[in-house]
Amino acid sequence: MTELSLPNEFMSSDSDPAANDPQGSLFSLDGPAWETDVHEQITVATVVFSEMPFGPFDYSVPSELVDSVRPGMRLQVPLGKRRKPITGWCTKVTATTTGGMALKPIDSCFDEKPLCNANLIQLVLWMAHYYQAQPGQVFDALIPAGVRMGAGTRATTFFTPTQQALDDEVVAKLPAKQQYALQYLIAAAEPMTLRDLADQAGCTEGPIRQLLQKELIVGEVRRVMTPGILPSRNNVLTDAHSLTKEQSAALAEICAALDSGKHSTLLLHGVTGSGKTEVYIQAIEHLQRFGRQAIVLVPEISLTPQTRQRFQDRFESVAVLHSHMSPVERNHHWQRIAEGQVQVIVGARSAIFAPTPHLGLIVIDEEHDASFKQDTIPRYHARDVARYRAHLEGIPLILGSATPALESWNAAKKGIYKRIPLHRRVGDRPMPHVQLVDLRLKEDRTGGSISRPLMQATRAALAKGEQAILLLNRRGFATTIQCPSCGHVVACPDCEMPLTHHRDGSKAVCHYCDYQIGTPPWCPECRFDGIRYSGLGTQKLEMEVKAKFPEAVIARMDSDTMRRPGSHERVLSAFRSGEIDILLGTQMIAKGLDFPNVTLVGVINADSALHFPDFRAAERTFQLVTQVAGRAGRGDAGGEVVVQTYTPEHPAIQAASQHDYFQFAEEELQQRQKFAYPPFGRIARIIIRGSEETLTEAFADNLVSSLERARDAQQAEIRILGPAPPPIAKLRGKYRFHILLQCPDAGSLGNVIRAATSEHRSGEDIQYVVDIDPLDML
Repeated sequence: MTELSLPNEFMSSDSDPAANDPQGSLFSLDGPAWETDVHEQITVATVVFSEMPFGPFDYSVPSELVDSVRPGMRLQVPLGKRRKPITGWCTKVTATTTGGMALKPIDSCFDEKPLCNANLIQLVLWMAHYYQAQPGQVFDALIPAGVRMGAGTRATTFFTPTQQALDDEVVAKLPAKQQYALQYLIAAAEPMTLRDLADQAGCTEGPIRQLLQKELIVGEVRRVMTPGILPSRNNVLTDAHSLTKEQSAALAEICAALDSGKHSTLLLHGVTGSGKTEVYIQAIEHLQRFGRQAIVLVPEISLTPQTRQRFQDRFESVAVLHSHMSPVERNHHWQRIAEGQVQVIVGARSAIFAPTPHLGLIVIDEEHDASFKQDTIPRYHARDVARYRAHLEGIPLILGSATPALESWNAAKKGIYKRIPLHRRVGDRPMPHVQLVDLRLKEDRTGGSISRPLMQATRAALAKGEQAILLLNRRGFATTIQCPSCGHVVACPDCEMPLTHHRDGSKAVCHYCDYQIGTPPWCPECRFDGIRYSGLGTQKLEMEVKAKFPEAVIARMDSDTMRRPGSHERVLSAFRSGEIDILLGTQMIAKGLDFPNVTLVGVINADSALHFPDFRAAERTFQLVTQVAGRAGRGDAGGEVVVQTYTPEHPAIQAASQHDYFQFAEEELQQRQKFAYPPFGRIARIIIRGSEETLTEAFADNLVSSLERARDAQQAEIRILGPAPPPIAKLRGKYRFHILLQCPDAGSLGNVIRAATSEHRSGEDIQYVVDIDPLDML
């Protein structure tokens, strides 16, 4: 039986997604078998699959494979009436008796060695249990496709001497060239390829092939990286920066946690520009003395180049893992990490699964960021997975942010996390002054999206040779295409959401399913040729900025312009060198970037996410405004922030304008507590989708009935809301309904959902997904 027990610090509903995780077996280990009268000692491998049937199933391990089969590798096994073996993941190998049952034997090993170690296997099982996914699906998410298919590798035969080759009399009878090649291979004490052995022994391949025929050497096929796939980097390392008193105190606390040899979670709460990254780097330098590795997670792909460079300037070996890499690159770095050749791994959320053999520290920078939550199966949150992995490894976890997630903040208040403050910017630079512009007042408005105060501030900054950042968290040109004659709104036929007009390519695009058409020159309904494009996106803002500041060099960063590999590096490098005067874009420019010559930040519409039907809307608005404001004034020239809003009186806007996280957190926590929202309770969301609206709704109703029966049977304190259509009621041609569940603890919530969903199966017409701790309510 597979037991998942958690330490006491994981048992609080305020501390971790694993809170109140029930003890006991996750899976039944019964496999395909038939009865026999023989009771014998056998080796059993437990195997799971990433597609139905998911398992787990038990298989016997043939004697010739006993030394080869290990947990964490893929096995070829028979299943049902299939003619050919299929591939599954081995989670466990045990020695037992048949107990009157004979198990089907494993066919072969798919991998030469495990792709993940024991702790990563335990992490997979925990993730599958907590996030209600199948272990095989979690394995596929954990191991990149490039690693699974051996991208950038080739099959190579390695030769070793047999026992017969150690007989001096046998060797003495060999021709001179065969004798010398064999003696060289024995002396090498490690397997060698045919070409390498021939080169080193100074002979052709013929004598070595003769040794193979005489069974004096034996070949083993392995997959090895193709040489010269990636360019090597020769970095000149830079010295450590001097620390402020606050940074030194923070570093001392982190080093004490590293030296303790125990797991702990540290919340490094530092204002923007307080030097959190330098603290991370020096903590890892301390770690290097013990030969340990570190994982550093960053939220946005645009942050990776800058963060990577800062670490490459200080460490000899840095690997990068993120979704924009090619399969060959992913496999290359993965193998280097697994072999212990890498000191620091930098990447987005999937880097938390890096196969580090000597992990000593995990760092999550900008830990509040929503991009750490996976939106496909398994729907994990990297912050919580990192916490559980750090517990398994017995190492510290550092969460860094100027605007911590309220779940993290509340855990620090309760003493579950240790808070380490950084109240001041490096060099005692002042926080930038924030000016709120009320867009309801006519005197501040202009004919476009840039208000009069922002236009004046931008001109002043440009006149002094300084740079500006403009944030608009909505891409495209116009967000609505509507006919003023009949009122028709051009919408996506699959999602029923308004299409966004993009001038690049003259197209109208659905940002939810990527459906696109040519921009309609007239109304599709009434043929009126005066169709109107309204709303504001980054493309339209770019045109306005170019018109108002024709002398400035402008660049736009959003998902439309940053599609090509290396595009982030090129734009940010040009901005850092001063070739670009104004950088505008979406939230990818709001966090973590450090440009000393940026003295002005403009937020075009601070209300864009404030009124979403989501209890986290105020928190996200506060974080976004605070983070982008923190890009200003990081040099000696100081900084100014202009925030345009229709609701300047909103508590989130007010707190962000005063750089007051404490005020916002206390007021927001009071609101959350009234309704038992996280961090004062746990929530789960079940999304049901189908092609027929009535059938989908009926399925959702039946699922709610099952949830209510399971709740009552377990006497769980769970509030069930729905089913109801979500804000996006149709997506990619499927009608959608969702169910929201609230509960004080994660254990009861998970048990009820598991019991209820065991009665229901997704089919071709209707599917459902379970999202534990959801961040997306749309």
